[in-house]
Amino acid sequence: MILSFLTPRGMFHRGRRASEKSKKMALIWYIGIITILVIDKTQADFKVSTQDLTVHLNSQESFDLYLTEMLSEDIVVKFEVQHQDLVRINPDELKINKTDIQKNWSISVKGLNAGHSIVSVNVIPNNVLNFSDAFVRVTVEKSDILYHISIVVGWFYFLAWSVSFYPQIYSNYKRKSVVGLNFDYLSLNLVGFIMYALFNCGLFWIPIVELEYFKRYPKGLNPVQMNDIFFALHATFATVITIIQCFIYEIGNQRVSTTARIIHGIIIVFILISIILAIANVITWLDFLYYCSYVKLSITLIKYVPQAFYNYKRKSTVGWSIGNIFLDFTGGMLSMLQMILNAYNYDDWESIFGDPTKFGLGFFSVAFDIFFIIQHYVLYRVDNENARSTEILHKQENSYDEDSGRYLKDTYCCGFLTRIGNRL
Repeated sequence: MILSFLTPRGMFHRGRRASEKSKKMALIWYIGIITILVIDKTQADFKVSTQDLTVHLNSQESFDLYLTEMLSEDIVVKFEVQHQDLVRINPDELKINKTDIQKNWSISVKGLNAGHSIVSVNVIPNNVLNFSDAFVRVTVEKSDILYHISIVVGWFYFLAWSVSFYPQIYSNYKRKSVVGLNFDYLSLNLVGFIMYALFNCGLFWIPIVELEYFKRYPKGLNPVQMNDIFFALHATFATVITIIQCFIYEIGNQRVSTTARIIHGIIIVFILISIILAIANVITWLDFLYYCSYVKLSITLIKYVPQAFYNYKRKSTVGWSIGNIFLDFTGGMLSMLQMILNAYNYDDWESIFGDPTKFGLGFFSVAFDIFFIIQHYVLYRVDNENARSTEILHKQENSYDEDSGRYLKDTYCCGFLTRIGNRL
């Protein structure tokens, strides 16, 4: 038993174990070599010091291009300009040897014409390193003063639109009535702002959605900023407060119309189908958020119609805050002014006339604001000091006690509480 390893059978098992051990060692060796080769091929990256560069017309700015690691072989770097009539790059080509110690290069950019362009890096051969993040979005502007004026105008219209909700809320509180505020307009406004908040919050805060956006637009910027999120959430909150007032204060005979309910039903079905398609991976969640934004745009086109028609039927604007209209008008005008300033400063008139959606929506809202102002001050002039309208806003609802011969129920006229106790 002790000498069994000396037998032919024992020697066979011993040789077999040695062979298996050699195979394992060889496999580990091969894996190690492949890992080293892969790491050696992918360890270097090209980066840029900034991906957003602003250049004044006929002036020059620069950005840095740098390597994160040493190269495994010689390369040629070429700079590709999206619009060559807008910017000029110097140098437009680099030849880098793998033995070069230098790992940082300054690239100058000269603005030839106003506009937007992208400077990208292309490497030959393209399998030596990763250069997908080596690009710069270049903006050539005519005037730095116009740029700062545009920023100020942007903040002013942001504040005007944010504050525009409160004159209506205060008016409802002061009158203890929401008679005159159309419920169709209010319900459409709420749905629109919820859709807008979903789009902004989803694209800004959900990493998967943001990743889908950058896969679709690799050299783009996230279009949602923090002020967009604040406005959408604040607008939703203010609209909810107004709706709560409808459950507290006098509403008269108002209700959400059948037409508005059908519109809400169509929107709900559309959103539910979109959610199901996103869950089933038929569409991406980014597409779902875009559909939400389309709903918001559609609502913006129609939401003012019910209120304008309601004022026309009543021949009055009592209960519909004119302060809200003035602030909305101010915000809309400033928004369009900012778009015009930017279009001139960056010579980007296509942003207005080539894709008129945003500008058209702003103009559409301003046009309705002007119509509401005409209704308030011209067509259905109101004596605000006496808080009277040209007509009674709704029929008085009261009850009559035959025994006492008195009206016992409080009645409302023009939104004011009136106690009638006269004997017939």
